Amino acid sequence: MGRSPLISAIDSFKKIRPTATLRIFTIGFTAVLSLIPALLIGENFLTNFEDFLLLVLYLFVPWTAVNLVDYYVVRRGHYAIAEIFNPHGLYGRWGCGVSRRTLWVFAAMLPFLSTSKYTGFVAAALDGADISMFVGLPVAGILYWILAKSIDVEGETRIAQTEAAELEWLAHAHLRPEEHADDVTG
Repeated sequence: MGRSPLISAIDSFKKIRPTATLRIFTIGFTAVLSLIPALLIGENFLTNFEDFLLLVLYLFVPWTAVNLVDYYVVRRGHYAIAEIFNPHGLYGRWGCGVSRRTLWVFAAMLPFLSTSKYTGFVAAALDGADISMFVGLPVAGILYWILAKSIDVEGETRIAQTEAAELEWLAHAHLRPEEHADDVTG
């Protein structure tokens, strides 16, 4: 059974054990949190729901840019895998060593977006045309690339290579089931 998004969000701050009772509670709590605003919004539900979906999209576009630039340009696919799971390690609690840099990247789309609640100054100059998706991806990617210049990629690559060598050694040191079968049956 998988984790609910609420359990994963809480686990980012405080380690918790996702029991069946906790899963049921968080699913019910999330349903109530979703139902109450939907009932209170009433006639503006579709507009508010559209704004919510756009907000999610506005977060995914720069997030995608950060991931693509980080993987293909900055780190070139070299990650210290064991460090991703260490909250006090190289990449920190959020699974990336760039969390402070990433927060600034999300602001790159604000001038270009347009919703019923907020319109950026560029979108307003274009009579409300929302071009944030077309501008947000390259702007966020370039901004992240500039902000990521201080990452010690060579140091991370050395750690990744050391971890890979350790994992290879452990894999070769471990008995394979077919090598161990004669001992069990004989």
